[in-house]
Amino acid sequence: MTAGVVALLAALAVAVIGGVVWQRTNGRMRATEAVVHQPMAAGEGPGRSGTAAQGLTGEDVGRPLGDRATLVQFSSAFCAPCRATRRILADVAGMTQGVAHVEIDAESRLDLVRQLNVLRTPTVLVLAGDGTIVRRASGQPSKPDVIAAIGVAADYNSHIYDRDTR
Repeated sequence: MTAGVVALLAALAVAVIGGVVWQRTNGRMRATEAVVHQPMAAGEGPGRSGTAAQGLTGEDVGRPLGDRATLVQFSSAFCAPCRATRRILADVAGMTQGVAHVEIDAESRLDLVRQLNVLRTPTVLVLAGDGTIVRRASGQPSKPDVIAAIGVAADYNSHIYDRDTR
């Protein structure tokens, strides 16, 4: 009987720790390789080599990218957090000049889902003006996190602009 109680308590502890970790990371914007490493070299661009780390084009997402940033949301039909995420992203895009919001049905764009390693919905990608993915969130992000990610995209855009004008 004691071994059973110990096993039950161990399983409960693992479940609680797993839940806390999941809760803390759910919807958090995190940096991508494009921001952690150096920006693309001159002549490279999003979508040119077909790698997800570089970025996306307007053709990839089905509409023009925003000059400052593009908020790309992967959703599915029966995803409740997707509806809340749509409202947050549309609100932020509506109040920020040069920011576009694009929602992609994950089921109809399995090519992008696989290329970008989208494992759940909603997944949100924040693209810089050139289409480089600068932030990513799995789950519903908070409005302040989305606004901060747009600031990262703007910083990335100005860095690219500075490099191109040298």
